[in-house]
Amino acid sequence: MALPFNLPSLDALLAEADKALKTLTATPIAQRRNPARNLKGEGDVLNDQEKSQVIGLMRVNHVGEVCAQALYQAQALSSTDPAKKALFLEAAREEADHLAWTQERLDELGARPSLLNPLWYGGAFALGLVAGQLGDKVSLGFMAETEKQVEKHLNNHLQRLPAADTASRAILEQMKQDEIEHGQSAMAHGGEHLPLPVKVAMTAMSKVMTTLAQKI
Repeated sequence: MALPFNLPSLDALLAEADKALKTLTATPIAQRRNPARNLKGEGDVLNDQEKSQVIGLMRVNHVGEVCAQALYQAQALSSTDPAKKALFLEAAREEADHLAWTQERLDELGARPSLLNPLWYGGAFALGLVAGQLGDKVSLGFMAETEKQVEKHLNNHLQRLPAADTASRAILEQMKQDEIEHGQSAMAHGGEHLPLPVKVAMTAMSKVMTTLAQKI
């Protein structure tokens, strides 16, 4: 009897485990130029309180990019449509730039990423697999809603950044633009709007993650 789900092969799961290890342990390398490259050292006269605030915000954004890698890799793994699979993988590649930029910023601030990153990665990967098993339309809708919520939180972070922190601001502005494009692309490729209860649940899970990640 045929299985109701498009279960990945063992080889595919091993390949994903390798990607997870690289995301969580290797130094990420961006394919695109860091938007803050010419701003490093400029306007970074932050007092201790401001620096602590920026570290918390950038740690949360770094966690978001760890989750994005897991989510989009899982959705690509679940899709049987080559075009949709390519869309998820392209989004993951651009989000990998965000991962590298936020890591660089944390390094400049002398800060560490979240200690709970393995937990965040595993949870996001599981969500991506579930969304993918529900079909490409739902999976793309999940992508669009995720990016919409990320855009909202980036707007919040941009408002909270100290005025002097031009480097973090440049990174978040570019990230925001990319997230908007990812969400629009997902809907343009057939994504469907998710039910309100699902959106509320996603918001609640995001709140828990961002609250913990900012401190741990």
